[in-house]
Amino acid sequence: MKSVAELKKVKQALNKQGVKYCLGAYVDIHGVPKGKFVPIDHFEHFAHGSELYTGYALDGLGQAPNDDEISSVPDLDHIIQLPWRKEVAWMPADNHFHGQPYPLNSRVLLKNILAESAKMGFTFNLGIECEIYVLKQDEMGRLLIPNPDDNLEKSCYDVKRFMDQFPWLDEMVTTMNGLGWDVYSFDHEDGNSQFEFDFKYADALTMTDRYIFFRAMAKAIGEKHGLLATFMPKPFADKTGNGAHFNMSLADKRTGKNLFESKKDPRGLGISPLGYSFIAGILRHGRALCAVLAPTVNSYKRLRRRGAMSYYSWAPVFNSFGTNNRTNSIRVPMGGGRCESRNADSACNPYLAAALVLAAGLEGVRERLAPGEPHHENLYDLSPAELAKINVQELPRTLGEAVDAFEADPFVEKILGKELCDEFIRYKRAEWTEYHQSISQWEIDRYARLF
Repeated sequence: MKSVAELKKVKQALNKQGVKYCLGAYVDIHGVPKGKFVPIDHFEHFAHGSELYTGYALDGLGQAPNDDEISSVPDLDHIIQLPWRKEVAWMPADNHFHGQPYPLNSRVLLKNILAESAKMGFTFNLGIECEIYVLKQDEMGRLLIPNPDDNLEKSCYDVKRFMDQFPWLDEMVTTMNGLGWDVYSFDHEDGNSQFEFDFKYADALTMTDRYIFFRAMAKAIGEKHGLLATFMPKPFADKTGNGAHFNMSLADKRTGKNLFESKKDPRGLGISPLGYSFIAGILRHGRALCAVLAPTVNSYKRLRRRGAMSYYSWAPVFNSFGTNNRTNSIRVPMGGGRCESRNADSACNPYLAAALVLAAGLEGVRERLAPGEPHHENLYDLSPAELAKINVQELPRTLGEAVDAFEADPFVEKILGKELCDEFIRYKRAEWTEYHQSISQWEIDRYARLF
């Protein structure tokens, strides 16, 4: 907690910037930001966690109607003045309960795992590739491609379709760079009206905070341009889904040196033995981790080799690793020095996902696990028998299957604690049940007049 003098200095800076309201934005189990808006005159009380919340009104915080309230304590080292609403200062926040960090808050969980990483001498660096569809929605709720010219079967990297959305894209990147995020590329992605933003990696807490903010920012700027920015993993059956690929490495806490880099890697991937052990830890728990990396019913319509698409989907459907080969769930990009978890999608709670992935990787490091040999082949083309021969498992094919794997792996409860683990399972089981109880338009179209 900052001193009285430090709080006074922060408040003065916010006043000078024209801030009128403070928002301590914590997230529920889904990664959706929640909070109260507090006038700047009450900043000191706000900074000490004055704002209380009925936990039972929120998803995944493990409270009943008779429980005491939780508070939110803002992180004053990560303040963002809303570029589109400068009266508001956004501050990522942690929930507290009876004066202590609340273990069911996913940001608190991530900080705890980061502390374990630091004890081992590591900084966990993370980059998240932000993929997003920018659409329209008609009066019936249907999602539509706003630009009729954006209709190519393969629109990836297309310049014209990119330039057609230039006003929104330019405002996004200008805003991100104004926040110091250092965008190094952005492009039209594989789906029609789908775009990707890539910016410099950071420590995992900073990056996950930024991803939560990115989703809010994209929606706000999209609305300004009459567009719906959606992070739904698979909005169209015949188009590529939205990923949020995690690019990960461990650095020496003292020197900052990347500990995954190796110029002497006999496999030629540019990865150190420590990096391979980290990958092996993730693969050991890969099927369980899928539940938090791809956390919705819709996520598993993305994780298909092809599905309704006319060509391969790019989706990682195998619990495997390899080189620049995108048929693996763990990819080592050219140049090495990092690994990429490709089954993370745009709907994930990044705090929860990063915490579990890091914990799995650290387990691999502690036990000096080996991931086996990398896969260079097109795994999409292999039959189940051929996959079994090379010891490659498929990732879960549905949310129900993913939650089964999540529940069956003792590692998950060990890291999350029983309460948070049970909360996640309860909410995801309910989502899976509700999905099967709903009647889709596909069913109506297929069966209503068939018999």
